[in-house]
Amino acid sequence: MIDLEKAKEQFKKYTDNYDKENGRVSLKINHTYGVVAASEYIARELKLDEENIKLAMLIALLHDIGRFDQAKKFNNFEDYKTEDHAQIGVDILFSNNLIRKFIENSKYDDIIYKAIINHNKYRIDDNLNEIEELHAKIIRDADKLDNFRVKQFQNLELLCNEKEENVGKTKITDKIFNDFMQHKTIISSERKTPMDNWISYIAFIFDINFIPSFQYIKEKNYIMALVNRIKYIDNDTILKMEEIKNCALNYLNTKLKK
Repeated sequence: MIDLEKAKEQFKKYTDNYDKENGRVSLKINHTYGVVAASEYIARELKLDEENIKLAMLIALLHDIGRFDQAKKFNNFEDYKTEDHAQIGVDILFSNNLIRKFIENSKYDDIIYKAIINHNKYRIDDNLNEIEELHAKIIRDADKLDNFRVKQFQNLELLCNEKEENVGKTKITDKIFNDFMQHKTIISSERKTPMDNWISYIAFIFDINFIPSFQYIKEKNYIMALVNRIKYIDNDTILKMEEIKNCALNYLNTKLKK
């Protein structure tokens, strides 16, 4: 039996140990609850049973628990420059048996562990069984759905390492542009410019697993929201952004026609 209210109480107690005046900490607390809501939406749209819906929501509650230590230690969320926040998270939960504060029974431990450790990877581990893969895909989709929401208002200087008014003055490198046009997600370490960073968030669309997730993205108009957030100044960037916009929208519409 999964007691989500008790798990949420424990999550609040855990995050109370961190400085909520720190924008990174407060951002991830709010993001966590956004992912919980998105996970419930996906799981219900997939018509899962109530226990698996609750399990998806519990995984969402715990998926970024490593972010808080990462923020405290590094004040930076770039895994390739600091530490893998998914690995930090499962170490926190399972090395010291903290997981038992969130769920008393160990029945779902393997699913929770594998979903969290896979939620931020470039690709999901090939060796997961059917139920592990299902929950890994749900949390990956839900995480991206809420990231689309967050990117509409999150501080661009944090996201792109450049003042907001300057982001659109920078170029999109050929590697990032070509990867996007080939429907590839962007490897963080390959981003070179602030616009590369921004494009990498729009490219989340290429790593969505479920039709309900695509429907949600279309209903919320997330692609256009992100495309329109920045004022593009560089001429080459203006031209590339038009292609990127059309590529993303065509991809979304094609997925919804299947």
